[in-house]
Amino acid sequence: MEEKTVGEYTQVIKACKELFEKKTRDYGTAWRILRLSSLTDQIFIKAQRIRSIQEKGTQKVEDNISGEFIGIINYCIIAMIQMELAENPALELPYEALEPHYDKIARETMELLLNKNHDYGEAWREMRVSSMTDIILMKLLRVKQIEDNKGKTLVSEGIKANYQDMINYAVFCLIKLNYLSK
Repeated sequence: MEEKTVGEYTQVIKACKELFEKKTRDYGTAWRILRLSSLTDQIFIKAQRIRSIQEKGTQKVEDNISGEFIGIINYCIIAMIQMELAENPALELPYEALEPHYDKIARETMELLLNKNHDYGEAWREMRVSSMTDIILMKLLRVKQIEDNKGKTLVSEGIKANYQDMINYAVFCLIKLNYLSK
């Protein structure tokens, strides 16, 4: 089962990275102007839209839910890139400078997934997409609280771990929505 998960995960991340590259080449790195809290809010908007569509059962804007999950993944990676580049004031960075960061974050996040899958036995495969959406929203509220506390926690995991969990749940959702077969 682990081999199947690694293959599916890798395909989803590959599609996300391709979109990230195209948008970076189209728009540059305008997102570098955003503070971490603004990126968290961008992720929140995407997750809230998914939940709203799930609850209403219809949508008026044609952008599909899969695209929103891809957006969650890429904005989480962008947020972690911002954390890594906190000391670099450059607003415009070439894709080639960002790619190693993207790959490193994706690799570390997949390693986290594999460790958790080992312990939890791929329980996510039995979960509903709507439950995973709720968990992403819960993780976002946690990140907002940590940000409001200026990054300080008493016993909880930090912002990065929550971003990684959101990426992994969004990947799971895409797998469950059969994104790879489209």
